[in-house]
Amino acid sequence: MQHIIFFGNSLTAGYQLPASAAFPTLLQARIDSLKLPYKSFNYGVSGETTAGGRQRVAGVLARQAVDVFVLELGANDGLRGIPVRETTQNLQAIIDQVRLKYPKARIVLVGLEFPFDLSALGGHQYGRYAAEFKALFRELAEKNSLDFVPFLLQGVLGRRELNLPDGVHPNAAGQKILADNVWAVLGGVLGA
Repeated sequence: MQHIIFFGNSLTAGYQLPASAAFPTLLQARIDSLKLPYKSFNYGVSGETTAGGRQRVAGVLARQAVDVFVLELGANDGLRGIPVRETTQNLQAIIDQVRLKYPKARIVLVGLEFPFDLSALGGHQYGRYAAEFKALFRELAEKNSLDFVPFLLQGVLGRRELNLPDGVHPNAAGQKILADNVWAVLGGVLGA
């Protein structure tokens, strides 16, 4: 049995939902239905930044053998306006730690982006930040030759019926779409 680690924030954790509704659990059900030899572990922590993940990853790697590492962090950095350079360095450090401990592990990087371009409202710095934030994920994936999910919240972001009342976190229906978005890449990684 091989191990898939889902390492992320509230989007991975399935914020305010039962564990069974979080996209890693939904993906495990799909893996099981295909009789693939993988067991997944959800290491999503609500509120986690890339800096927090950088601090936490060594403990996760020491606890659990890794064959596939799905890295979904950055949303909280973006919400806090943390410099893109800092987010990039933290994600790179996490990738480096996984590669050092498990050189054969496949890493899937999950991309994120902001829902709207604020530059039209005169907030040019926000528009530039949003563009740089979105680009950092693809650049990291290309630089490190990682499998890449372009946008986790594709089809969910901004759709009230797919989100909790906070308008930020996907509800159970939204988590199903997140699972599809990740599976579009992860399925190939697992040979499905």
